[in-house]
Amino acid sequence: MAVAELYSSTLQIILDDGLDMDSGKQVYKTKSFNNIKPEATADQLYALAHAFVELQELPLYDIERKDSSQIMES
Repeated sequence: MAVAELYSSTLQIILDDGLDMDSGKQVYKTKSFNNIKPEATADQLYALAHAFVELQELPLYDIERKDSSQIMES
């Protein structure tokens, strides 16, 4: 049987940068914060993301968490 061991997390804040004038498509900017503790809860990351968003000029579009795990035999 295999098990997955979570070893790192990244918090990404996606900001709305408006429309591209040439293509008419929506443009987004991403701010990534590495070295997030893997045991951080969704509530903690949500609060942290909103604290960072208050320092940004662009409006918030989305908040994402990216986790990396190592899969090994148990």
